[in-house]
Amino acid sequence: MAEKIIECVPNFSEGRDAGKIKQITDVIENVEGIRLLDVDPGAEMNRTVVTFIGNPRAVKEAAFQAIKKAADLIDMRHHSGSHPRMGATDVCPFIPVNGVTVEECIALSKEVAQRVGDELGIPVYLYEKSAQKPERENLAVVRAGEYEALEEKLKQDEWKPDFGPAKFNPRAGATVMGVREFLIAYNISLNSREKLHATDIAFELREKGRSARKGADQPYYYKKRTILKYKEGSYPCGNCDFVGKTMAETVDHCRGQHDYDLPALLRLNGIDPQSPEGKSVKKPGLFKNCKAIGWFVPEFDRVQISINLTNYKVTSMHHVLDATRKLAAERGLVVTGSEIVGLVPFDALLESGYHYLKMQGRSRGIPYRDVLNTAVQSLVLSDVSDFNIDERVLGLPRVKEGDLIHLRLHEFVDEVSRESPAPGGGSVAALAGAIGAALSSMVSNLTANRRGSEEVDGVLNETAEVCQEIQQKLTRGIDEDTNAFNAYMEARRMPATTAGEREAREAAMLEGLKSAVNVPMETARQSFRAIKVAATVAKYGNPASITDVGVGAQMAFAGVKGGIYNVLINLKDISDADFVGEMRRRCEALEKEARESLDEILKIVESKLS
Repeated sequence: MAEKIIECVPNFSEGRDAGKIKQITDVIENVEGIRLLDVDPGAEMNRTVVTFIGNPRAVKEAAFQAIKKAADLIDMRHHSGSHPRMGATDVCPFIPVNGVTVEECIALSKEVAQRVGDELGIPVYLYEKSAQKPERENLAVVRAGEYEALEEKLKQDEWKPDFGPAKFNPRAGATVMGVREFLIAYNISLNSREKLHATDIAFELREKGRSARKGADQPYYYKKRTILKYKEGSYPCGNCDFVGKTMAETVDHCRGQHDYDLPALLRLNGIDPQSPEGKSVKKPGLFKNCKAIGWFVPEFDRVQISINLTNYKVTSMHHVLDATRKLAAERGLVVTGSEIVGLVPFDALLESGYHYLKMQGRSRGIPYRDVLNTAVQSLVLSDVSDFNIDERVLGLPRVKEGDLIHLRLHEFVDEVSRESPAPGGGSVAALAGAIGAALSSMVSNLTANRRGSEEVDGVLNETAEVCQEIQQKLTRGIDEDTNAFNAYMEARRMPATTAGEREAREAAMLEGLKSAVNVPMETARQSFRAIKVAATVAKYGNPASITDVGVGAQMAFAGVKGGIYNVLINLKDISDADFVGEMRRRCEALEKEARESLDEILKIVESKLS
């Protein structure tokens, strides 16, 4: 299961005193569950950007402790630097990386903001996705006037902070806090030493586009000589030969014919759409949430397109790489590789892997490691340096050292055979169901995407994906079953001397028993799903692999039956009659349907064998 990860990138108004910076990063690292990724001080800016990640609880605590320490160490009355700032902790963004929604991050940002305001007396403004008012979404707007204007700003009703006192804190100033998307820093290398070659493609990719030009058609756009300008009564379109007599005409044309918002494009380029006369005409780039420039990299002896993807859920690496390969070929260039600077979210790399598997006509229903390797190879991420998935992917599903699934097969079998009651039948049932789903996935992938398999490709590619999902859930169930049993046993060992202790013990035992019922019930349900999938595979899969389907179905049925056994044995100690009755009814219905499905599959298997 992919763990919940949030990235936090606080900016502190201290970039010269290494001792103070170290004290701030120390309190961050002292929070359990936090991984400090980067510390980037700038003396001239007198500012340090710190990047760390962790689970939501840990990030919330680390962010607060860092802001508190910064308020203790940094006195804004004596601060100077080239970078805009309004507080000791100037800005503190939270970025959902893996397994966390934007809404969860927004809630977290508000909790931290309230604590900072209440406990530290620092005014806090919410920005970006956390903003309570549209005019506060933009950091530059919130920070206008900087620290020096803050005292008067706080006296104005429209600038009352979202959290904390509407009172000037002369030492700490104010903090801006909110949620933004993860930024992927991504570079694409070309077989050229000419910076303009990279810049020409960068301008085609980036959201803000480029200045429109006229001239003879040729691959390199920058070689067209005449840059178009807006003039009174003449408002050219940057994409075609249309020229509006008014700006409104051209705006309507761009929206209707080319599907883009011209005023928004002009604002991106610092041009007032109400008075663009004398400014260059703009044509949009290919991708939203994409910033790009071209540069020469001496150590690689070639040029790169340096790209920032500010929302990879809209535009990701494979989008810009595929377009760059096409644009490069048109210019007689070749993409030699690409690189991710820093870290990349698990789901971003996974989607790139899925994209290339689809392009190759291959099934997505394969282990996630294989999908990630496909992405690494297809994006050519090891061109300029090795790309280590375990070190560079945020939110990668991890197996903890003590987990059963971390054991080798013979070690797991040995562990089951020992005198300890767990792992027992519940964990083995989950393993059986997982193997059953894996066998159906195997047969689906062996059959689909071959010559002559076109009629069954769709259904078998889908079954392979479903099998991978079931397999992952049941694999997690191996440890979840043992953990649930151990939690119940711990509850039984709680003290029961006083009436209060006995009451707490009984409540913990009941909760533990319900968990010890729900976990194997989920094993039975997922194993039943594996049987239903096996029925589809038996019908459409390669007849030469029919015995694999039969074995998989019976393994999955063992998962159903084993899960139900573990439900029933734990129900006898539960006093909640309604809960017990409902679970018994579910078990009976599930076993009946699973048995019927298994019998149908075995009939198909045995008929093909005879």
